[in-house]
Amino acid sequence: MLHPEEEWRAHLAQGRFMIQRSRSTGRHVFHPRVAEPGTGAQDLDWVEASGQGWVHAVTVVRKKDPAESYNVVLVDLAEGPRLMSRVVDIAADTVRIGMAVRARIDILGDQPTLVFVPA
Repeated sequence: MLHPEEEWRAHLAQGRFMIQRSRSTGRHVFHPRVAEPGTGAQDLDWVEASGQGWVHAVTVVRKKDPAESYNVVLVDLAEGPRLMSRVVDIAADTVRIGMAVRARIDILGDQPTLVFVPA
């Protein structure tokens, strides 16, 4: 059996954005784990995430060459969990709190990576 982090990465490699949901409470969980925070419920199943979310917070990592600057965001998923990622396909400093985004899986380096694009 795979560790939850390994299973999540395997889903990404298959092009699927999956998160966990507790059968007993119905709450969604992210970052992948073996038990639901707060309740300790270990009845977590993998479910397809909608991919819809909103930027909760944003910062820009500025590089000497402005073209290499990038943003780091906290995204509130429609399912409830909050996660850290990037918004791509727009200038790093144009991302705003409250912006609607949707998930996409990109290959960065040689790893599938969850990023977001403006919705």
